[in-house]
Amino acid sequence: MLKKNKVGILGIIITIIILIFIVIFSNVENNTSFFENVANKLVMPIQNGLTYLKNKINGNDSFFTDIKNLKEENENLKAKNSQLEQSLRELENIKTENETLKEYLALNQKYGEYKTIPAYVINKDISNYSKTIVINVGTKDGIREKMTVIADKGLVGYIVSVTDSTAKVQTIIDTSSAISCIMSTNKDSIVCKGTLENTAELRGMYIPTDANVIQGDSIETSGIGGIYPKGIHVGSVKNISSPKNITDRYAVIETAVDFDKLDTVLVINN
Repeated sequence: MLKKNKVGILGIIITIIILIFIVIFSNVENNTSFFENVANKLVMPIQNGLTYLKNKINGNDSFFTDIKNLKEENENLKAKNSQLEQSLRELENIKTENETLKEYLALNQKYGEYKTIPAYVINKDISNYSKTIVINVGTKDGIREKMTVIADKGLVGYIVSVTDSTAKVQTIIDTSSAISCIMSTNKDSIVCKGTLENTAELRGMYIPTDANVIQGDSIETSGIGGIYPKGIHVGSVKNISSPKNITDRYAVIETAVDFDKLDTVLVINN
């Protein structure tokens, strides 16, 4: 009897549940969002827990930790890289200054018999007609007009105008420049002038008719003319023209100084 009562009660409960579901599903359009919210609240924690448990079992839980660590390492590497770039720039500046000091030292040793003032080239005007440079020393440094300017390889030119802190130099390749020189082998005189055609060459003129001009011979200042001291290297004989009239012959002189790359000079002040 008791068993029959339990079965009857269970049937009633099942019937009630079925009726509730029928009522609910008959209004499903109005209650969809409600059930979705309920389902999400019930299902999502379970799903998250299962996902975490799966990742834990498979060792994937370290993936997100690794990403975080990689981001931190990346930021640290960026900061270190920036520091290294700054250090590299500082080293390059030190290297440049060191090279400049070496050039000055070499110049002082090479031209030790002269009192000199070191200078940087701060501007160049190497056009067809005017071939001048501007250096960063002036009257406050003891610079005066007509002082000779030299570089490591040889003669650069002379001072033509001066301000308090700068000086303009007419280079030997300027077309209005004329230098009294001698050829080192035979000691014959020659006058070297700038040309329009080339910024690395001079024209050696007024060669004595009996002079034996040798290709590759060194050309030096003669000391005549009141501007350039004697014995400063100017360049070397590149080739010799051979016109019918020997009095018209001339030599092409390749300058010792590369004016396109000229950066540091010395001004002779004695």
